[in-house]
Parts: sequence; structure tokens; C-alpha cells
Amino acid sequence: MKNKKILVKDIGKLSFSDALQYQEKIFNKIINQKVQNRSLGGKIKTNNFLILTEHSHVYTIGKSGDISNLLIAKDELIKKKIEFYKTNRGGDITYHGPGQIMGYPIFDLDNFFTDINLYLRKLEEVIINTLMFYDIVGFTIKGDTGVWVKDNDGLTKKICAFGIRASRWVTMHGLCLNVNPDLSYFNFIIPCGIKNKGITSLQDLKKEDIDIKEVKSILIENFKLVFKAEINFEKD
Repeated sequence: MKNKKILVKDIGKLSFSDALQYQEKIFNKIINQKVQNRSLGGKIKTNNFLILTEHSHVYTIGKSGDISNLLIAKDELIKKKIEFYKTNRGGDITYHGPGQIMGYPIFDLDNFFTDINLYLRKLEEVIINTLMFYDIVGFTIKGDTGVWVKDNDGLTKKICAFGIRASRWVTMHGLCLNVNPDLSYFNFIIPCGIKNKGITSLQDLKKEDIDIKEVKSILIENFKLVFKAEINFEKD
């Protein structure tokens, strides 16, 4: 039984570890429902969630990431109050912090399409369409998941990173869109393990602070359009 509704939950500012626990609770519930459906003939309708949040300073590295892409010692991380986590998502190392939109879609892809590559391309499309609102041309690079732009000097830079996990066609983790972050935190890592390209943000490109609430609204609308879904807002 397909369900193309997306329940949006904006959980505000939350540490990475707390947000991960929040995700895992929903993720595991959907997995358990799908297991039950095997004996119930698919009678339980699974939900799809889009979790929006913003983290305190943290570096996270994916299961296939190279730790040498972390360029700062552990004691310096402590001094600078930056957390570090190894995660079970795909991708290499990245930074999360204030001024970024973390989007965690916990979708049952049986409700949409069972194709992980297509799912990633759809996430990229959501971001590219969101950037268009700000007259910014986003694009993809074959072999490098994410959304890229040309900065004001014509240099190619990443503005949104992706890293996901999926089990039984249920997704978690997701995307990190740079809106107004302090980009200096990227100096302590080789972002996504890519050495020859930089990082930018909406603020950096537009030379002004960007209303993060407005970006969230545009992002949600583009999830609706790209995934051809109905959007509902859910409060705890």
C-alpha cells in the first residue's frame, strides 16, 4: 500500500548524536512495520518523514571515509568544542554546524521507487530547484554526489553534501545545505575527501545573510514537487 505523504518535522537545533537517535527511532519503527507486513499481506501503511534540524559544530565521517581527511588533532577538537562521529552513512568526512540546514528524509522507497541511485538524483534535484529561487545555478558532477555551483570567481565549489543509509528500501541520513555557516570550519578537513574543489554557501554567493526559515520553506516545497508527494507538518 503506497503512501506518498511526507510528514515534515522541524526539530530545531539539536546535537548530531541526539538527532541521530531521533532518526533511528523513526527508521527502526518503519523497518519493523515492513517486517510485520510480510505476514499481514502489506496491510500496514508506512509513513515518510522529512526531519529538518541544525547542529552544533561536528565533523562526521561515513563508513567508507578516510580518517586522514581529518586535519585536526583530537585535543584541538576538544579545545574548539567540535564533536567528531563515525557514522553508518555513505560518503567521506564533512562538517555540520550552525547556519546549515540538515535534511534527513526517512522515506520508505517502496512508496515511491526502489532505486537508490534515482533517490540520490532526486535529492540533488530538490537542492538545484531550491537554489534557482536565489538565482543560483546548481549542478551535479558525474562520480561526485552532491550539488555544486560556480562562485563569483568562476571556481567550482560544493554547496550541498549528501550521505545516506538504506535498509529494506528505508532511507536515513540525508543532505546538508550550506546557508549561513562559518565556512572556516571546513579548513580542518578535506571535505568529502575531494582536494581540488572548495566549499561555499548561499550567504557567501549572495554576499548577505539568508533567511534560513525561508530556505526551509522552499526546500519543503521542492520535496513536494520532485517526489510528487503531499506535505503534512507534524508536531511532537
